[in-house]
Amino acid sequence: MRTTGMLAAATAAALILAGCGSGSETEATEDAASDATTGTSGDATAAAVQCQPVPGESIVVLDDDLMLQNSDNMIPAINADAASDEVVAALDAVSAVLTTEDLIALNKAVDIDRQTSKEAAVAFVEAEGITSPATGSGSLVVGTANFSENITVGEIYATVLQDAGFDVEVRTVGNRETYLPALTGGEVDIVPEYAATVTEFLNRSINGAEADPVASGDIAETVAALEPLAEESGLVFGAASEAQDQNAFAVTQDFADEYEVTSLTELAETCGEISLGGPPECPERTFCGLGLEEEYGIEIVQFESLDAGGPLTKTAIQQGQVMVGLVFSSDGALG
Repeated sequence: MRTTGMLAAATAAALILAGCGSGSETEATEDAASDATTGTSGDATAAAVQCQPVPGESIVVLDDDLMLQNSDNMIPAINADAASDEVVAALDAVSAVLTTEDLIALNKAVDIDRQTSKEAAVAFVEAEGITSPATGSGSLVVGTANFSENITVGEIYATVLQDAGFDVEVRTVGNRETYLPALTGGEVDIVPEYAATVTEFLNRSINGAEADPVASGDIAETVAALEPLAEESGLVFGAASEAQDQNAFAVTQDFADEYEVTSLTELAETCGEISLGGPPECPERTFCGLGLEEEYGIEIVQFESLDAGGPLTKTAIQQGQVMVGLVFSSDGALG
């Protein structure tokens, strides 16, 4: 990282460039200030002040306001044979309530506070008063991926379906390559999914590994692209929730407060240059370093090879080793 320096003039007092939002006083002559903002030719220049990492315990995500990331909103995937109106209505009742903040709290309850996924799910349904608008009967199997967030949402689906009159089993299946064939084959009836990722998985499965991407950062566009792929695969998708689990860029709350940034656009405008921590492949990935540079115009002057949203990256942010780190938007350690 480069630090804020001084512009010396032979006949004028030194101008000290203040750190953005730091509250330090700027000492300058009138002519030197004019030169710093307009240049000798008189043309205006964008002189973003360089920022520094600010250590702190609390980590917050900056808003991806230009939608660099695809819309990985949680959405129920249902085998077409099991997708009765009553089942869809019960699952949509969950989607109508579930937010990213809820996912963060649920992940904290399970991953940090060590509740079981079922305990966290039952407490969430009760606290939010989620009920299905319709009742039904029969047996259903909710399949889940093999990580806690997906299991917890699967338990939420099961709790609401059971309250609606269904006999429900929750079964942890594995990764998408395992659980999606189980869903299309009828071994399981329902799976909590992530809209953009499942859209591209089905897109490549149907149209080939080199198929052009059809998901985007707009959830409505992503769901519209998903629907024909789902129909061809023998699936039905319920309503997408507001809750998202996707790549996100985080800073400490202290950094956000000091520099008054809440979005990636504000980070670009305020700081211009950053130090970034993330997985080794990050600098060459569209959804990571490359996207920050191309979409937001942020210059990465230092990159620390760490992990994908794991403890190394979060610790590096907290300790001020890096200014920004790649995390997951629903991580229980956020906030």
